[in-house]
Order: sequence, then C-alpha cells, then structure tokens
Amino acid sequence: MATGIRVAIYARVSTNHAGGQSPEMQLRELKEFCERRSWTIAGEYTDVGISGTKERRPELDKLMADAHRRKFDVVACWKFDRMARSVSHLLRILETFNALGINFVSLSESIDTSTPAGKMVFTVLGAVAELERSLIVERVKAGLKNARAKGVHIGRPRVSVDVRKVAMLREQGRSWPQIAEALGVGVGTVYRAYQNLSKRHRS
Repeated sequence: MATGIRVAIYARVSTNHAGGQSPEMQLRELKEFCERRSWTIAGEYTDVGISGTKERRPELDKLMADAHRRKFDVVACWKFDRMARSVSHLLRILETFNALGINFVSLSESIDTSTPAGKMVFTVLGAVAELERSLIVERVKAGLKNARAKGVHIGRPRVSVDVRKVAMLREQGRSWPQIAEALGVGVGTVYRAYQNLSKRHRS
C-alpha cells in the first residue's frame, strides 16, 4: 500500500477481558503499526464491555456506516475475533469492504487484503463460510428426518374447524374475518375449510 492512506482502527473487549487484550494495548499496537507505514488514522472505534457474539455493536456499526461514506481506505484491527463473531460474519464484513474498495488488515494474523496472500485468505474464508452454511443445512435436514421418523409433526399444528358452522355463518352474511373470530381460528383456515366443503359438494 502507498503512503497517504487513511485508516480506521477498531478494538473490542468484553467485560471479562484479559489484561493482554485491553483496548489500550490493541489501540497502541495498531497506532504503532500505522505510524510505521505512514498511514493517517482517520478514526478510532472501540467497543468496550461487549461480547463478540452480540449482533449489534455501536462502534462497529458506526465504522460500517463511515465505510459506506468512504471516510477511510483501510480498516485495521488487532485480531480477527475482535472484528467478527464468526467466519461467516467476518466474510460479510470483508465482502462489504471489498465492494467499497476498502482493504482490511488484521495485525495478529498478519493479514492484509491488498496483498496476494491476503486475497487468498479472503477466498479461503469464503470457502469455510460456505462449508459452515452447508453443515448447518445438513444438520437441520437430519434433525427433521429424525423427528419425522419418531412421529413428531413438523410445521404448524393442524387446526380443526367445524365446516358446517363455517357454512352456516357464511349463509348468515358474515365476513371471513367475522367467522374466523367467532370460531377462534385464522381467516385462511375458515376460507380453506369452506372451499374444501364446496369442492366436495361439486364432486
């Protein structure tokens, strides 16, 4: 990367962080790294007391918003797991940066997506995330198959409705919502019951 680069540095610690992973330590090392490369720090973003599993992080959300405003050219963090809660989450973040023309640096892993090696890691992460998604799908399918084998009903519980009452109320001029409310079921349920009754009478 050339000089004159604007960089955003991101740090995160949970409430029970170890001393070696304090935000001060992360930021200090990131600043030293940027200084060695003559990069200009365009912003510092630090989430304190927030678990990596949290979907929403105020400072990370702010960083992503500023990325879309192109306020910097590079995002640097101390370690992968400071930035993302999972491989798939990290990949989504990196895909966003890539689309915006923003490079990503992870200090501990020595990853820089502007280099050939960094691009390869990005590709590998994509493959890992795809495998992760495939395994989840397979586990869900296996779970459903096992449940069906045990006689467990999958999906919404079946709702029985007295079709004669539906027909009677309909003949009285009641609307579908009124009939559904009177019978304590959904509008779709009473409508389907009435349609099925009509089909049987026609056949």
